[in-house]
Amino acid sequence: MISKIELRNMKFYAYHGVLPQERLVGNHFVVNLILTAPLDEAVSSDDPARTINYATVYTLVADEMNTPSKLLEHVAGRILRSLRTHFPQITEIEVSLAKLNPPLGGDVHSAVVILKE
Repeated sequence: MISKIELRNMKFYAYHGVLPQERLVGNHFVVNLILTAPLDEAVSSDDPARTINYATVYTLVADEMNTPSKLLEHVAGRILRSLRTHFPQITEIEVSLAKLNPPLGGDVHSAVVILKE
């Protein structure tokens, strides 16, 4: 059985960006995760200890979002590494990090980085 957990549209106000002004005033960001892990025991046992704790995942993401960086790629990479460290049973992670209304000189909804490992 292939098991996936998705956490969708986690919203944060954070201070990431190449421009000094971005790190000063901040912006809105959205994080999406897809975690693949063997969760057969959780399916059959109904035991919370046999799955990945969603609240812990959210806290780990929030911690990384609270650390300012110039690059979205760097933040997404930190999220990925943190999840791998805390949940070694994860076999695949996809993290999507979007900066809403990026300062690109035009009307752009979002700039998105997607890492998959």
